[in-house]
Amino acid sequence: MIGLLRRHEIQVLLRAGHKEKEVAEIVGVSERSVRRIKKEGAVSHVDDRLEVRSRGVGRPSKTARYREDVEKILAEEPGLMSLEVLRRVRELGYDGGKSAMYQLIAELRPRDVDVQMRFEGLPGEFSQHDFGEVNVRFMDGTVRKIRFFASRLKWSRWVEVDLVPNQQVEVLVRTVLDHFEGFGGVPLCAVFDRPKTVALEWKKNGEITKWNPVFAQAAFEIGFVAEVCWPYQARQKGSVENLVKWVKGSFFKQRRFQDMDDLEAQLAEWKEEVNFRTPSRATGEIPAERREQELPRLRAPRVKPEDLALRIPVFVGPTAEVLHDTHLYSMPPEAAGLSGTLYLYRDRVRIVAGRFEAEHERQHGRKKISRLPEHRAAHLAAISGRRGKRYLKRQQIFEVGESAIRFLTELVHRKPKAWAKDIDRLHTLLQCYGTEPLERSFDAAMAAGNISVEYVARCLGENVLPFDQARNKEAG
Repeated sequence: MIGLLRRHEIQVLLRAGHKEKEVAEIVGVSERSVRRIKKEGAVSHVDDRLEVRSRGVGRPSKTARYREDVEKILAEEPGLMSLEVLRRVRELGYDGGKSAMYQLIAELRPRDVDVQMRFEGLPGEFSQHDFGEVNVRFMDGTVRKIRFFASRLKWSRWVEVDLVPNQQVEVLVRTVLDHFEGFGGVPLCAVFDRPKTVALEWKKNGEITKWNPVFAQAAFEIGFVAEVCWPYQARQKGSVENLVKWVKGSFFKQRRFQDMDDLEAQLAEWKEEVNFRTPSRATGEIPAERREQELPRLRAPRVKPEDLALRIPVFVGPTAEVLHDTHLYSMPPEAAGLSGTLYLYRDRVRIVAGRFEAEHERQHGRKKISRLPEHRAAHLAAISGRRGKRYLKRQQIFEVGESAIRFLTELVHRKPKAWAKDIDRLHTLLQCYGTEPLERSFDAAMAAGNISVEYVARCLGENVLPFDQARNKEAG
């Protein structure tokens, strides 16, 4: 197509009285073109690209036949990234270039401009941390609320994202420490939004007047300085909130998932991609390469993730038990009535009350009891009278679980006057083999309909100790 400026020149020369042949020689076009342009209306603008589209000049773009498909995709998911739209139309058969498709997407995408302040940090200076929630529809149609925790090094844009069960303070501090390990160290300052897990009270200018004590102690143990918002005022915290928005828009809303296993696998793949292969839009560099400038400025955490213990004040009850998160943990009888501290690790708890100390495997689920064998024996020794001891033994067997209660119910009703000796033998097995093996044996006995101590003992294995030896082992 002859450009609009040249068309305008031709029209001006014709109006000035030049012959068609003269105009063709001056402008350098054919006389036929001059005659055609002479019949056209006066040129009203000089946007050649707009004129080409309006005239339909040239071969149609390969994107033309996919225009309706792109419109439909963007109507359903306006925020979908152009890369994901391209991937979907390629699945529909598009084999053209990405530039042409990106141009079409830009033309059709609904415009919603969100002006943000950008606040840049220095290498090793800031990291951002926040919880997020998103409803994910799996390919079978089910919808599930997904909670995640995201962290990012401000300078390099290195990102860590993990799925989390809740937004409680323990999950926050343990995930932050995991992410510091993923970063390669701790930056000068970790920036958070203002959830109750971080701060309990603050002034309007953002100054914290009361920190969450569990969070504050963990921050000290790990060795990081916490700030809220970005940098100090609520209206300037866009960067922290945008981290969650970016994770949602870049991952959760761009992909389709078969189930939770598929989601977790794709999340690991996505983190590898955004950290090691894809340049950041903000910096134009790959985060892994830019992070090399941060690593010398990051500090090693003071504590390893497996050694981080949250300190929680507790009270040892009259039955010499400590209650935490619906679970009971035993202590020596002499510790009853004392105040103490529960050190909560990821896989265990340690309780200190006065001169008494106990360590248990951490319980999960709801309303479980962890009782150490030495505490069972000590509690029995502290109870006077044969009848009291026997009922305490039965109570301790109850604590094994629902299968133990069902087994003992059958046993007592079948032998209402002779169950005491069986309780003594079952308690000996409990002390020797522990709760989980005994619980499995009770399940097997109930399934077989064999309500006898001998059957329970056989279920514990071929090399079950004779009861007299077992009693000697317990006494020793």
